[in-house]
Amino acid sequence: MHGHGGYDSDFSDDEHCGESSKRKKKTVEDDLLLKKPFQKEKHGKVVHKQVAAELLDREEARNRRFHLIAMDAYQRHTKFVNDYILYYGGKKEDFRRLGENDKIDMDVIRENHRFLWNEEDEMDMNWEKRLAKKYYDKLFKEYCVADLTRYKENKFGFRWRVEKEVISGKGQFCCGNKCCDKKEGLKSWEVNFGYIEHGEKRNALVKLRLCQECSFKLNFHHRRKEVESKKRKDKARKDCEEPSHKKSRLSSVEESSKKKDKGSADEEGSTSESELWKGPLPETDEKSQEEEFDEYFQGLFL
Repeated sequence: MHGHGGYDSDFSDDEHCGESSKRKKKTVEDDLLLKKPFQKEKHGKVVHKQVAAELLDREEARNRRFHLIAMDAYQRHTKFVNDYILYYGGKKEDFRRLGENDKIDMDVIRENHRFLWNEEDEMDMNWEKRLAKKYYDKLFKEYCVADLTRYKENKFGFRWRVEKEVISGKGQFCCGNKCCDKKEGLKSWEVNFGYIEHGEKRNALVKLRLCQECSFKLNFHHRRKEVESKKRKDKARKDCEEPSHKKSRLSSVEESSKKKDKGSADEEGSTSESELWKGPLPETDEKSQEEEFDEYFQGLFL
């Protein structure tokens, strides 16, 4: 190596090589110190095929996961079916399910519903019966809603009221017939409801509020028991009791007055007859006005 002024050195290249080697060692040591336990080793300029395949699979799995999460259940199901047919073969008709045995909650309640639940009915409870019992507990069982369309055949249908009907007054302040909404002339009836439920015959005593026309339909074959309110019963009792008390009082008053009249008449008759035959009538002294005034003023000043 030629320097300034024509001087050169034989050891200049060796010194530069030694400095570069020292720098490389320091960088390697620094890299080892700064290396994290979960950090992967650095590869050369050309990436290994296996590493590239792993990275590609990871990216594809991530994209597939995001794509599936964005789908709903039905779209995800159809995608899996199409993939299965694509890879393994088959027809879509083989994957079509029959909807004949499908049931919703109302179907389960209709199958397991009971008009009245007894202790025996609550012995063996599965989830279907528990669902029907939960629906039964939410019903209002004071008055019934009736179906009187087949009243000429002496066949009636009764059910308990739901919350909406209680709020609107259906069955209590309106006619309890499902096809009638009259609010005037309502009467309360007590009916012995006989029905067959799950192959077992049962009876239940229910109450109804019906208008005059619907009451005629209910009593078409034979008259049911009419339920009167307590106020009407109390009024009827009072009306029945008042005339009897009045009659007894009048009779007692009349008897006492008659007795008094008889006693006074007998006494007057006896005194008058005895006095008449004794002698002349006693003379009564008549007072003048001055004597009456004197007696009056004396009574005032005493």
